[in-house]
Amino acid sequence: MVLVDYQFPLYLLAFAAGCGITVACLCTPPGQRIWALADLLWVVFGLFGALGAVVADIYLADSSRIERQIGMTRAATTAFDRDVNAFRLGHCAAPGSAALATLCDKADFLAASTARNAALPLFTEASDNEAALRDLFPFSAPPDTKAMSEMRAQADALDTRELLAFQPIDSATRPALKTLDTRAPEVVGQFRILARSYESLVAQTRALQQEWAYIDSRAWLLGLKTLAICLVSFAAPFRLGRTIADLRAARRQKKDDQVS
Repeated sequence: MVLVDYQFPLYLLAFAAGCGITVACLCTPPGQRIWALADLLWVVFGLFGALGAVVADIYLADSSRIERQIGMTRAATTAFDRDVNAFRLGHCAAPGSAALATLCDKADFLAASTARNAALPLFTEASDNEAALRDLFPFSAPPDTKAMSEMRAQADALDTRELLAFQPIDSATRPALKTLDTRAPEVVGQFRILARSYESLVAQTRALQQEWAYIDSRAWLLGLKTLAICLVSFAAPFRLGRTIADLRAARRQKKDDQVS
């Protein structure tokens, strides 16, 4: 969206345009009609700017929700990685039975199924950082958004139903757990912890996707906010010009009074 990508330059252009029109008005013979119109524009654009501020607050509130969800998803990802790595390192180097080999195969499969989504909890944070850098360098060329576009496509294409299809405890692992329940209860306990971590990761990833879809559908609010600030920037010089015109008129009236 152009309005969002070039916010600061647009503000400056709108303010410069307002200043140019104000200077042109000051160079014309004095008249009240043009300044009355300037006052009207200032009031109307000011009201629209206030609306833009309210809209910005709504969008920021929505953004804070997805930031919290990012943290929860990252924590779930870390917990799952820790649990699956601990299980694989502790029991899967040389499985001593077919039952344990079945559990190790399932652990490897679950780890592989989540590997392609490793960047998902980070893509919105990368977007926020990119926007902050763009504000710091408003006159520079817009950054390469190829990586961000790829992450957006990844987020939009993610279907958590595919992850849910990979049940950690299924018809293959249940007999293996039952076999090891008496011989190696610590292995069974660690695998069940691993299974819970995986289910938590799936739930948090699904929630993150829902939050992302919600806030992405409201991205137009940022464009509305930018447009409102542009209009206020454009109208601000009019109010200053009206003040200057009033001061000049008062000075002229004072001179006329002194002459008379």
